[in-house]
Amino acid sequence: MMSPGLSHRIDARFGTTRGLVRLILSYGETTLGLASVEEPDAEAVRRLVFVCHGNICRSAFADVAAAEAGLATASFGLSASHGAPAHPPVVAIAGEMGIDLGRHRATEREAYQPQPGDLLLAMEARQLRRIAADERLAHLPRTLLGLYTRPVMPHLHDPYRLNDPYTRACLQRIASAIPELSSRFPKAAR
Repeated sequence: MMSPGLSHRIDARFGTTRGLVRLILSYGETTLGLASVEEPDAEAVRRLVFVCHGNICRSAFADVAAAEAGLATASFGLSASHGAPAHPPVVAIAGEMGIDLGRHRATEREAYQPQPGDLLLAMEARQLRRIAADERLAHLPRTLLGLYTRPVMPHLHDPYRLNDPYTRACLQRIASAIPELSSRFPKAAR
């Protein structure tokens, strides 16, 4: 049985024990080439498209933060309720970080319109596998946003309904990727 102190530290850093396990597994998946990554041609990337489950936490934050940094962006959720607002605790913590998610509304996968030069940036390897299985999206370059965070974290566990310390850590990790994305994909600048 896990001590309460250890459980609390895991929850604050990784969301849940399941989040930590998925992170550990994602290192293996990416190292072994099992994550369905399709590397982009950096010169061809014109827009960064952030993808998560509901488009109300991680991809919503990444979209707005990257747009505020001067990048061409979009986002959608693989199982989003179209038009849903960002998750209130995420809105509050993003606001503390200077990112206003008040106008964000979720985009469902079916409403996303691919454009030439799109790079899909998912939060989890299982999301990349879903994208690879979708005829409409499979041809697009795709990778994990967490491969651009500092430190690299190929699994960014969903903070939906989790504690504020983890939500803050997750959003800070996402924010840490923005300078790297700007550097790697300069033609995605608006």
